[in-house]
Amino acid sequence: MEVCYQLPVLPLDRPVPKHVLSRRGAISFSSSSSLFGAPDPRQLSQRRGAISYDSSDQTALYIRMLARLGCGSASSAPERRVHRLLSFQRYLHSSRLLRGVPQQIPLHILDEDYTGQARCMLEKVGNWNFDIFLFDRLTNGNSLITLTFHLLNQYGLVELFQLDMVKLWRFLVMVQEDYHSDNPYHNAVHAADVTQAMYCYMQEPMLAKSLTSYDILLGLLAAATHDLDHPGVNQPFLIKTDHYLATLYRNTSVLENHHWKSAVGLLRETGLFFHLPAEDRLSMERELGSLILATDISRQNDYLSRFRLHLDQENLCLSNASHRHFILQMALKCADICNPCRPWELSKQWSEKVTEEFFQQGDIERKHTLEVSSLCDRENNTVGNIQIGFMTYVVEPLFAEWARFSDTRLSQTMLGHMGLNKASWGGLQQEQTTVSEEAEPSTASTDDEDGTARRSGNTSTGAGGTSSKEIPQGSRES
Repeated sequence: MEVCYQLPVLPLDRPVPKHVLSRRGAISFSSSSSLFGAPDPRQLSQRRGAISYDSSDQTALYIRMLARLGCGSASSAPERRVHRLLSFQRYLHSSRLLRGVPQQIPLHILDEDYTGQARCMLEKVGNWNFDIFLFDRLTNGNSLITLTFHLLNQYGLVELFQLDMVKLWRFLVMVQEDYHSDNPYHNAVHAADVTQAMYCYMQEPMLAKSLTSYDILLGLLAAATHDLDHPGVNQPFLIKTDHYLATLYRNTSVLENHHWKSAVGLLRETGLFFHLPAEDRLSMERELGSLILATDISRQNDYLSRFRLHLDQENLCLSNASHRHFILQMALKCADICNPCRPWELSKQWSEKVTEEFFQQGDIERKHTLEVSSLCDRENNTVGNIQIGFMTYVVEPLFAEWARFSDTRLSQTMLGHMGLNKASWGGLQQEQTTVSEEAEPSTASTDDEDGTARRSGNTSTGAGGTSSKEIPQGSRES
């Protein structure tokens, strides 16, 4: 399957405008745009971008791709007047409007029936079999906005933290826009699914009676933004192609750092918490980062070992703020990889989507003569193989410990679904193996028949028959 990344390459050889370097707004970077359009990913280290540093900690918060998306002609006057710095997704939308390109019309327009069904679904948002794909269709692709806003309002957080409704809505819209809809898996629907799972975990008795409103706010925001501006490729890919972000974050939690900084950028651009004291805002940003960084799968064993040790020593005290924060980290980790624990109809869809994203990365690696990552080779992997391995070595150990911490009906339901899903993938694998084995003998039989026919023809020629390669005697004499 051909991977179609048709976004034009954005040249970064223009001088950086002063308003870019001085601005403290949201400037997120779509790594996929430059990476997949470049003739050779190894050249990325030679490219330059505008990096804005936060004066307080000298951490690079924002990376900006400079240049208009159109090819060839210089920017028009209206384009030069646009000084609002957008993420790549919103910048692409803005440039289309400036060039007069008509906006794509959705396949269906929401009517009262759709919104009514969406409201009915929200009444059961705490159910583990919540169908996020159906909810996304009912909300016309706005599942992340609708779900997150509903949960914040349901908890009374909008009124409690005196959040400006316009700023909040703008923040959620920008968050959803900054997820790449062309990613098969890491898109806004995945973020909405993780947010719904996070809500389910925070409703568990041990957490519901211990978490503060501040904890709940952080948990929901972290879930909604945990994969913000994900490029659709993994960290090893960014590292081996000398990508900007890998260099910026020193090859450590590259994507997670970028998700965190992108979220912070949007919070600052919208001014959602500007009415709070500066010290509280900075503290919230740091704790938001701590939650998002915990989703780094390469640090799975570190968190799991710490979690297991707490459970063995029975020393978790949820009246302790640091312990509550750690449990939020573990809850977000569970929510992020909970797809194998969903009912089969939902789990199978997620498995196929994440595997297709892996395979698309492998296609890009093969196209650019890079070493194809082990899980990204569509020629040597199947969805079933990848999912069974993922469940066995990553998901099962984590959710077994979560069930020790919170031994509830939900935990047992998740473990039950995971066992059934693993068995289902095993059954599908067995069926595929059986079909392959049946196909091989028939192929071998056909080859044997062809060989026998060839040998029979040669024998008849030797007994007086005429071979096609031999010239008849009469012809020679003439």
